[in-house]
Amino acid sequence: MNSSRRGVLATGAAALATGLAGCNTTGGAETGEPTETTAETSSPSADASSDGATGTRAASVDAAVAAEWNAMRARVRDALALGLAGDTGTGAALAQHTFARFEAASGEYGAHEMLEETSETNYAEFEEALGELRTAGLQAGDLGRAREEATIAGTQLAEAQRALAGEATAGALELQSLGASVQDAAFLAAAGNFEAARTTAEDVLGRFEASAVHDAIESADADAYETFEGAVEAVVSAAGDEDAEAVGTSATEAFEAAIDGSYALADAEAAAGAGHVAALQARGWDAAALASMGGPPTAFAHAAALTIYRARVSDARWLAARGRTDRAATMASDVFAHFEGARAHEALEEADGDAYEGFEAGLADLRSAIEDGDSSAIDEAVAAIDSNLVSGIDALAGPNAALLEAAFFRARLADARERYRLGQTDVAASTAEGLFGRFEENELDVHESVESTSEELYTRFEEEHLSGLIDAFANGDDAAVDTHYEGVQSTLFEFGTMAGSTATVSGAEGAYVAARGFDAAVLDALGEDGRAQAIVRGAFEHFEAGAGGYHEALEAADESTYEAFEERLGAVSTAAGDGEDVYPVAKQFDAEAVASIYAIVGSAGGSHTRAAGTIVQDTFAHFEEARVHELIEEADHNAYGTFEAGLEAYIATLQEGGDVTAAAESFARAAQYAGFALVDSVEELPLDLDLAGTAGGGSGSDGDASGGSDLRGGPNVVDGVPDDADHVVDMNAVAYDPADLTVSAGDTVAWTHTAGEPHSVSAYQDGIPDGATYWASGGFDSEEAARSGWESGQGAVQSGQSYVRTFETTGTHEYFCIPHEAAGMVGTVTVE
Repeated sequence: MNSSRRGVLATGAAALATGLAGCNTTGGAETGEPTETTAETSSPSADASSDGATGTRAASVDAAVAAEWNAMRARVRDALALGLAGDTGTGAALAQHTFARFEAASGEYGAHEMLEETSETNYAEFEEALGELRTAGLQAGDLGRAREEATIAGTQLAEAQRALAGEATAGALELQSLGASVQDAAFLAAAGNFEAARTTAEDVLGRFEASAVHDAIESADADAYETFEGAVEAVVSAAGDEDAEAVGTSATEAFEAAIDGSYALADAEAAAGAGHVAALQARGWDAAALASMGGPPTAFAHAAALTIYRARVSDARWLAARGRTDRAATMASDVFAHFEGARAHEALEEADGDAYEGFEAGLADLRSAIEDGDSSAIDEAVAAIDSNLVSGIDALAGPNAALLEAAFFRARLADARERYRLGQTDVAASTAEGLFGRFEENELDVHESVESTSEELYTRFEEEHLSGLIDAFANGDDAAVDTHYEGVQSTLFEFGTMAGSTATVSGAEGAYVAARGFDAAVLDALGEDGRAQAIVRGAFEHFEAGAGGYHEALEAADESTYEAFEERLGAVSTAAGDGEDVYPVAKQFDAEAVASIYAIVGSAGGSHTRAAGTIVQDTFAHFEEARVHELIEEADHNAYGTFEAGLEAYIATLQEGGDVTAAAESFARAAQYAGFALVDSVEELPLDLDLAGTAGGGSGSDGDASGGSDLRGGPNVVDGVPDDADHVVDMNAVAYDPADLTVSAGDTVAWTHTAGEPHSVSAYQDGIPDGATYWASGGFDSEEAARSGWESGQGAVQSGQSYVRTFETTGTHEYFCIPHEAAGMVGTVTVE
């Protein structure tokens, strides 16, 4: 962010109008400075809802939108709080998620469009600050910059609240925002980050004392004023004493005082109520933030279990190719049966319904193809299964998916090594080549993750050992095979330990060791008992040596599972040594390996997840006794029921180990529904909710993202996706998918709009190969022209459209989305 922008903001803050004390107005929320309302930020709807005789306002849809901005202010503060706690990566991810959620909040009365309509300046500065909070602040580890950008982002929303909803409602929202912010100290203390908790509470106290709302609440409700200020001071003190319980108690007292005071500040009870449910939504996001600090979510364990299925179906193909069709068909059927009763079953169905259906259909096709002896159909079925499992793992594991991909690579390279020992040199080389291709395609982000973790490690893995292993397999060079096989295994394992936590590394190791157990069963079925036993012994030695912390983590998480794990692994070795059928005991060991993954993941996040559950339970208890409870029930019984159901489902998710982020999202939507219901504006709800009584939802968020705008595409922006496109890149709310694509010269790529606001596809002038013609949606001949053209409405790819380009110049082409560059929406196309 340049200094001129900073200077403009500072100048504007210094010139803000005063006058909150005693007259229910609000000022510069995040900076503590009052705010000037310019002609640009004066909303016609705000003026229309004012009562000229009394100066008060009836509650309207504006209040509901302004309240939703408060929930976003809370999310920005959550990201900063995570950074203060030392978890800058999670904080940066949260900032990006907030950006994506804002971009998806479309519709006439959505948070995104209403902010742009209320003030283009506030809109632009909010988006820029949110983007730089993530990049220049949290990702760069610059907490001073992160605090600065969080303050700017909050100030933009606070100014827009005042312009849109009026001074009284904005004053109430400001006090509620401070109440929500002090609760961040409570979740930080619950996670053991007392210094961050104290810093957060001191920040709230400073913001309150410098803000015009300080005098306003003292005048409107002296009891609330004294209680709030005293409770925040108590939070500071308790955090200094490292007393988490006292921090939580005082933070709750401060929150409730802020809520009580907000009703005194607002001139419409329903408007304060809309802000109240937004504050409860903020508590839901606090719980999600706390749960994210406790270790990987249970969804990661589900993804690890799916990774084992990837290895198992490859083993079934292996046996079928060697003529053991009965055992191969049994293995395919067993995968299906195991999945039907697995914890990952429902999780995959919820995370990616298409992947779930594709996986099950692929398993049925695999069984039929094996029974028919149709090798081509077997290959197709395995490819379909794997593709759908990759999608499911991506949806469930998110940023940790690369660790599971590395474990899968290790298992498949181990298979290749065994095929080589059996004299199948071509198959071994082909398997390794296939993995090289997947690595280059950045499947599950493994390429980018390895490279960003360590350039030296990346070079050793890809250029030295994986390439060397392919050649060694093809040439039948035993010594080189041994060298490069150990090299790929050690580099991938080293990547996992460098990039992951003990819990995520353990999940990946659990998947790898389970896969090795099934490899032993395959070799046993092929009459290779000696190799089967050697594999199991190697797996046991790896585990006993620590396996990246897996051994110790399992013993600490669940001693009985640890003992059963070692016992079952030993039983696999014994069966191989005694000439018994290894497959049944390999399945028993797999059950313990899967159990070990869930035990470790659950233990890693256990205490924080329980604390997160307490937050949501306390939120429910607060709601049951709160003023807003009756207000919602009287305003819209369906909204009331949906809000309570959302809280109950969220509590159950935290107790049962479900998808916390999805539960938080669902509750947030229910809170927004309640906020609109309170101001009698359900018909304006900017959500596509499948709820009784909503008449199919509001204006919807999944419709035409262009909103009927005057934006234009230009050359190579077409309707739909051309049939002759060789590659398709989805343009999501703030990301290209895939972000990095490798193509052949002459290939055609189509970028298709799938979510969010209109996007651009614009090459970086200095990021394309020498000799390449500049390219961008809109047909511009330079980056400067593309950026300038966007400002005049050219180069947009909107809902239902695609930008299409055929690449001829080899090399890497770097590109970006002009409106979402700050949110990290960038990509590359590598032409070979």
